Amino acid sequence: MSKRDYYDVLGVEQDASKEDIKKAYRKLARKYHPDVNKEENAADKFKEVKEAYEVLSDEQKRTQYDQFGHAGTDNQGFGGFGGAQDFGGFGDIFDMFFGGGGRRQDPNAPRQGADLQYTITLDFEEAIFGKEADIRIPREEECDTCQGSGAKPGTQTKTCGHCNGSGQLNTEQSTPFGKVVNRRVCHYCNGTGTIIPEKCSTCGGAGRVKKHKQIHISIPAGIDEGQQIRVTGKGESGINGGPPGDLFVGVRIQPHDFFERDGDHIYCELPLTFAQAALGDEVEVPTVHGNVKLKIPSGTQTGKTFRLKGKGVPNVHGMGHGDQHIQIRIVTPTKLSERQKDLLREFNEIGGHDTTEEQHSFFQRFKNAFKGE
Repeated sequence: MSKRDYYDVLGVEQDASKEDIKKAYRKLARKYHPDVNKEENAADKFKEVKEAYEVLSDEQKRTQYDQFGHAGTDNQGFGGFGGAQDFGGFGDIFDMFFGGGGRRQDPNAPRQGADLQYTITLDFEEAIFGKEADIRIPREEECDTCQGSGAKPGTQTKTCGHCNGSGQLNTEQSTPFGKVVNRRVCHYCNGTGTIIPEKCSTCGGAGRVKKHKQIHISIPAGIDEGQQIRVTGKGESGINGGPPGDLFVGVRIQPHDFFERDGDHIYCELPLTFAQAALGDEVEVPTVHGNVKLKIPSGTQTGKTFRLKGKGVPNVHGMGHGDQHIQIRIVTPTKLSERQKDLLREFNEIGGHDTTEEQHSFFQRFKNAFKGE
């Protein structure tokens, strides 16, 4: 079965930046991770996404892939040059001709821990005013029993005798260009360069265990849907003494029964009776900052919008407040007493059907449209 283009797998353009590739990978990895997605083909998709990221996130591998496609990454690529992994064999051809030394990654070198993602759901008001919160996240940490060595307490790890601690196995193959050295991850020690004769009973030799960690976070006032908070150093612990990763807390906001939010502005509808709109009134209007009085001028029409300056959402970057916009909606009564009906008839008879100049112009245009004028 032919492989899909790695750029298509991640959904990015060929000139995508490293950051764009990383963002695309994180999004898809969360979507298809077998622990989250229980669809039948989720594991295969996760593997495909991981494979694409491993190539495109590495500058050397990406260059090879852009030049040669999958032939530059497959174990049987380059016309039978052998099972070179991570372009090891291909790179060694240039090493032989140009005297370069093969670059090896020390399996025991310190590595940064993985970043973690968490989503928190906030009430409408919590997102506007911010809050302090404690969250519990699952993450891998160094095993306390073996201090991360993976070995049973009182025992020690040993240098792998098959790769001599390099974590790689080298094989030679004759080609028309000469001998090619192919490098593969040592399957005896899984690339670590060490063997664990007696494994730790707590972590099973992995040196790491999954724990639930309580973390305190500060949610800034004005945070919006889809934004996230970065908590430095609260991701998974580093490997071989490397620094920890970061925790990214995404935000979801529950809708409000009365208010709607658009950025730093808040919108709502205010129902008025016909009498209030016609005669004018002073009404109390709810805002997230408390009730305020709003003067309704006489003759207010439905759809009219009033602005309450500074009564919106505080900007998350500290750049002032948004506004609250109030749209008037005149409510037509559905049940009238006979007395009310008589008064409305009397109102209509003495000129209640008269329209303003603007309304008259609109109705005249409306009539002309039907007459074809």
